[in-house]
Amino acid sequence: MRRRRRLVLAFALIAIAVVGLDQMSKVWALGALIEGERTPVLGDLLGVSLIRNPGAALGIATGMTWIFTLAAVTVTIVVLRVANRLGSRGWTVALGLLLGGAVGNLIDRLVREPGVGRGHVVDFIAYGDWFVGNVADIAIVSAACLMVLLGIVGIGLDGRRDGAAPDGDANQDALPDDQGLADDQGLADDQGLADDQGLADEAAAEPSEAAGQR
Repeated sequence: MRRRRRLVLAFALIAIAVVGLDQMSKVWALGALIEGERTPVLGDLLGVSLIRNPGAALGIATGMTWIFTLAAVTVTIVVLRVANRLGSRGWTVALGLLLGGAVGNLIDRLVREPGVGRGHVVDFIAYGDWFVGNVADIAIVSAACLMVLLGIVGIGLDGRRDGAAPDGDANQDALPDDQGLADDQGLADDQGLADDQGLADEAAAEPSEAAGQR
């Protein structure tokens, strides 16, 4: 239980850090960059270019902003519900990144123009001529890659690997056996004390009987 609490706390801190970094970077982009103007960082491979995206990555589904808002809300609720089952450090990082990324872009959908639920996401990291994203997108993609990796190696959300019980459950299962051994040892000690006491009483009684016979 204590381990799970630590994992849930780490999950929350990761999500908060991602949201904070995402929103601060967007504030910087809005104040420092000119919309539509690209500034190279690593030549043509990477640059910064401010855009306001009403749709998904690559500019697709620009007229379906409400759907992406609902999707982000759904992901947030699902992740928060399953967080109490965390038993794996890998899943803790993955879900923390996923929640932080989803909330980061959800904030844009809710508070930015043109209105609540229809807000445009601030993107500014330009990857060649492919697409423009943001910190929240990086967190979401990283979470997806990590979840795929965890699935390949067979680690479940609760820390189980290939059907084996997690360490916490194994320790809990061992407790009744340990308790039973302790109880048996206690009974043996009590029996030994009783036997010793009986012998002592018999030894004390023998001199008394001899004296009476005299």
